[in-house]
Amino acid sequence: MLRSAAAVVAGYLVFALTALLWFRLSGRDPHAPAGTGFMAATILYSLLFAVLAGYLAALLAGRFEIEHAFAVATLIAAIGAASFVAESPGESKWTQLSAILIIAPAAMVGGYLRRRQLRAKLVGLRRSRHQ
Repeated sequence: MLRSAAAVVAGYLVFALTALLWFRLSGRDPHAPAGTGFMAATILYSLLFAVLAGYLAALLAGRFEIEHAFAVATLIAAIGAASFVAESPGESKWTQLSAILIIAPAAMVGGYLRRRQLRAKLVGLRRSRHQ
């Protein structure tokens, strides 16, 4: 249980800290309106690290890969939703909406990739035993 929780927290931190770094280095406020180019770049960057976050959670957990990636995705979506609700009406909500609708599901891809990697390894082991 502790390993599972640590895997999910580690996965989420990969996503959250890289997002924080992105906005810090760009000098942009994540709650401010942004141009289409910056929004697209931010979403692509976030997608990459969400996939990595899901993969890391699945890797560290060592079992139930999809479930651990789902937990990371749930955290991303839940924190995005909480931020969406907490924001004042005048602030831009594009980061929260993209986290909920696009980025959180990408964490699931990371878990899927880890599971697929493990299955390919297992198939390879079975083949080598039969030769």
